[in-house]
Order: sequence, then C-alpha cells, then structure tokens
Amino acid sequence: MGKSVTTIPATRNRFTADSISSRKKRRVAGYARVSTDMEDQQASYAAQCDYYTNYIQSREDWEFVKLYSDEGISATSTRRRSGFNQMVKDALAGSIDLIITKSVSRFARNTVDSLSTIRRLKENGCECYFEKENIWTFDSKGELLITIMSSLAQEESRSISENCTWGMRKRFADGKVSVPFGRFLGYDRGEDGNLVINEGQAETVRKIYGLFLHGHSPYKIAKMLTEEGIPTPGGKKVWGRAVVESILTNEKYKGDALLQKVYTVDFLSKKKKVNEGEVPQYYVEGNHPAIIEPYVFDSVQALMEARRQGKNRNSSVGVFSGKIKCGDCGSWYGSKVWHSNDKYRKVIWQCNHKYEAEEKCTTPHLDEEAIKALFVKALNSFCRERVEITEAFEEIKEAIFQEDELDRAKARFGEAQEGIVVKQVQRKMMQDLVDTLEGMPDAIDSFDEDTWYALVDYATVYGRDDIRFTFKNGMEIYAPVGQ
Repeated sequence: MGKSVTTIPATRNRFTADSISSRKKRRVAGYARVSTDMEDQQASYAAQCDYYTNYIQSREDWEFVKLYSDEGISATSTRRRSGFNQMVKDALAGSIDLIITKSVSRFARNTVDSLSTIRRLKENGCECYFEKENIWTFDSKGELLITIMSSLAQEESRSISENCTWGMRKRFADGKVSVPFGRFLGYDRGEDGNLVINEGQAETVRKIYGLFLHGHSPYKIAKMLTEEGIPTPGGKKVWGRAVVESILTNEKYKGDALLQKVYTVDFLSKKKKVNEGEVPQYYVEGNHPAIIEPYVFDSVQALMEARRQGKNRNSSVGVFSGKIKCGDCGSWYGSKVWHSNDKYRKVIWQCNHKYEAEEKCTTPHLDEEAIKALFVKALNSFCRERVEITEAFEEIKEAIFQEDELDRAKARFGEAQEGIVVKQVQRKMMQDLVDTLEGMPDAIDSFDEDTWYALVDYATVYGRDDIRFTFKNGMEIYAPVGQ
C-alpha cells in the first residue's frame, strides 16, 4: 500500500513568527552615517536623513519608528557609534522589525562587527535592507553577499588608513610639525602654520617650570593652578597631575619637536600606543620660538628622573620631601602620621629606610615645627653672610660660567653638552639665590615656604643635636637645637 503525504503550508514567518497572512505594518527605522565633519559630508548626511525619513513614511505598509544617525564617526568600529548602538538596542528590545540603510559600508566597515550585529538582529526577528547592494538579510543569499561586501569595505578602510599613515609619516620626515592648538598651552597657529608664542599662556608655562624647579610636585602645582583659576590647556577649571607632567616633559616648549611619539596599532580598533621603537621617530631642532630655555628644560628632566621610583628617589609630595637626608644611610626622610584618628594626630619625618637594614639608622625623627624652627635659625645665619655670598658670586660667575666659553666648548665637543647644561643650571640657581637674599630682611622670625624652596638644597640629620642645612650655593650651616 503506497504512502500518502500531505503538505501543511507554513502559516508563520520563520524569522518574525508573525502570521504569513498578517497585514500588520512593519516597524521600520532608518540609519544614516558620515565619517567626517567636512562640508561635503555634511551635505551627504543631511540628504541621507531626509531621504530615509520620507522614504519610510511614504510606504503604507510600514510604520516609521525613528531615524538613527552618527555624524563624523568612523565605521571601522561600532564601539563609539552611539546612534548605531541605540538602534541595535531598540531592535533587540523588539521595537524595530526592519532597518534600512544606504549601503553595507554605512552599516560597518568591520566584517566581524557587521556579521555579528546582523546575526543578532536576525535572531531577534529584525531584518536589514541595504539599498545600494539590494541585500535583504532574511534572504538565503544575504549573509554571503554581506560577507563579501563587508570585506571589500574593510579593505577599503585599510587602504585609506595606510595612505593617511604614509602621508603623515612623510610630513614627519620633512620636519613638518603640527599640534592640537585648541588644547596646547602656550602656542597659537601662525600664518605659515607653524607655532607662534601666545604670551598670555606662555606665562603659565613658565610658572609651571619655575614652581617645579623650586621643589613643588606636579600634584601641588596642579592644585595651585586650580586655586588661582587658571584654565587648563583644554579650557577646563581643574588641573590634573598628568597635565602638568605633560607640560614639563614636552620638548616643544624649548623650541624642538619630537614627531611620532605615538602610533596607531590597528586601523580597526584605532588603538594608539606609545612609540618605543616600533616605528621611526623624527627630532626637529629649533623648529619654533622657545618658551623655556633649553638648559632649564634639561634641568627639569634631570630633576624628574631623580624623582622616579627607587630607594633614594627624590620625592616632592610635601614641602620637606626630598629635602631632608639621613646622615647614616644617605636616604631621604619621609613623612609618617602618628595618631591619625584622634586629637593627638601628628606628622613626623624619619628616614624612609630606618628599619630595613640589619643595622638600624640611629638618626632621630623630627616633627615639622622643629624643622621649621631650625631652618629659621640656619637662614638667619646664612643671611648674615649675604654680602660675602653676593661678592663671591660676582667674582666667579664670569670666570666659571662665561657664556662664550660654554658656546666654544659646545661647538668643539658634542660630549660636553651635559656639562654645559649643568653649568648653565648652576649659574641660574646661584643668580636666583643671590636675588632672593638681596630682597630679604635682616632678620627672619617665621618659616616661609617659598624661601625654603628658593634657598635650601637639603638638610642632613646626623643626630638630634646635629642637623645641618646645605644651601644652594654649597654653604653648609649647623643649626643648634635649643639655642
């Protein structure tokens, strides 16, 4: 006896689960995107928005949901495309049945992003239509065509990225310097496109360098600038430590330019990485007017290096950080808080490595008031020698710090550069010390933080009754306790 087969027709759409005979209107959204803010792209963006809004609303079998868009956003990644991500979120929530866009490249130039997003939408009953390629994602050939078109779009992005990278590196190799002027403190764009000094902002730059050389930390400088109401390079009110550090380490402030400090690792993710030798760098000397003298810049770099992590690093967190030295082991004193949670709270300073070695350091701890009082004693002794100090500096500065001699040495020996910088820094430091001394009264009766930073190199603790202050001219003064 033969088999009898009866066909039972499908009654529901296998993607949407709606009845095949249903006359329910499809909820349709449009998506528009341009990758730049250029004028011609703006026209394209406006045209896309207008076209898809009118197109969807003109169909009687469609219900217009919303037009989603991203303006001036690349399609190599969906991560930063807020309009696109909101559209996908709404579709997955069941608010959209169909998404219409101009082409596969408008949707995504990243093949993986494109396919994964379309599959998620498809699993949730949302179809996509790409008008230029005439691709419907519910069609059996849709995914194959999208894979091919997305791959082509991705390769086009790769080609554009490589061309842009080549052009940028060619400009670097030619020594052409460009900075983000809207977020770069101290310079404006000149008529020739190069950097010209903005004197108002340059004063802030000089202030930052001066404060750092006086001993203030980047954190403290940031706090001071914020309190004074000075705007950041980006025009914000609050300064951060990292912003101050970036200014202190940027060679452009001494008139030079290091090009290609960072590079883009991957054109899809747009991830940037600090250049540690992976791609060429280019150093342009004397490219533009300097705000900071080269020897000042170099001395700041040396001081920053001294403050890096290490057993004897020169910290600058507090007013006495990197200024008090242990006479036993040579390490710096650091601050410690006693009774931090009660009324007996007290800040003391002691050797950072007092209990680390087998033989413990015998140097005592000191409280801040004691340090200040001892400094005032030492400073009064130092001021009594101001005439001799000034005369000695005037006698030696021409002999030891002659500019023409330094220039000749620089021209003759490239290896002498480091010694030249040291001498230039020493001369500036001595001149600042003499200027500070001449402006001081005959007797000082209280601690002044600016004077401390300006005059003292460091203090050395040998014992509770043997503390010596070394001033920036090399003079060491013993400040007896209790006298």
